[in-house]
Amino acid sequence: MKQYPIPGAEQPVPYGSAVMWWLGQMGLLIKMGETLLCVDYFATVIPERQIPPPIPADEVRGIDAFLGTHNHLDHMDHEAWRVWGKTCPEARFVFPRLHRESVIADGIGEDRCLGLTDGESCRVGEVTIRAIAAAHEFLDPDPETGLYPCLQYIIEGNGVRIYHAGDTLRYEGMLGKLQKIGRPDAVMLPINGRDAERYGRNCIGNMTFQEAVDLTGELGPRMAIPGHWDMFADNPGDPEAFRRYLDIKYPGKTETVIPRILTPIRL
Repeated sequence: MKQYPIPGAEQPVPYGSAVMWWLGQMGLLIKMGETLLCVDYFATVIPERQIPPPIPADEVRGIDAFLGTHNHLDHMDHEAWRVWGKTCPEARFVFPRLHRESVIADGIGEDRCLGLTDGESCRVGEVTIRAIAAAHEFLDPDPETGLYPCLQYIIEGNGVRIYHAGDTLRYEGMLGKLQKIGRPDAVMLPINGRDAERYGRNCIGNMTFQEAVDLTGELGPRMAIPGHWDMFADNPGDPEAFRRYLDIKYPGKTETVIPRILTPIRL
């Protein structure tokens, strides 16, 4: 009998809807129809984190695909990926193709690796995953291959489209790429911003909450989830500031959901 990481994840989701569970930082479980995805889950215990992993890595089961937006510990957690390669033997792994060798080094077979770059897509079960480049804090394509080290994902299935921005700033042409794919039903955006002090210690940045609000307002989703504000004391964000600004600047367009760990978000 198939095992699942949390109660409720075993239930199929009716067409035209999805259920999400926040895992901290930019981590999400997403259930679309019969397909269960795990995006950017940071499951390794380190002293710097402010919240413990909500699900121990070795208890994560029943996942159809693990998605990592870029090769930082709190997004592609290689220690956990090595565990999940064994505990979820049928799962696929989706990641920026530039990092393919590091994923294979985790013991994940090439047949389970779905490396993407800007403009590419793959399919897992009934879900299509589209990638666009992310600028964290710069686009930085590899000079030899042209592959991008950081990605954003548009996850579409079961009649629902979810935009997970990973870690990114807004850059010229990004809005057009997103609009070409179509209006998302929900967005999850980083809101921790950037500054000289963080950049000086190699903590590269993301959108400010104001920039994330404007992107949300232009995309017009039904739901917005602010992320990347809770995990590290020296790299915070303010989800209430995001909510207030969105409500005032784009009234009545989008519901802000400030997520709580493992509390279902129904779309």
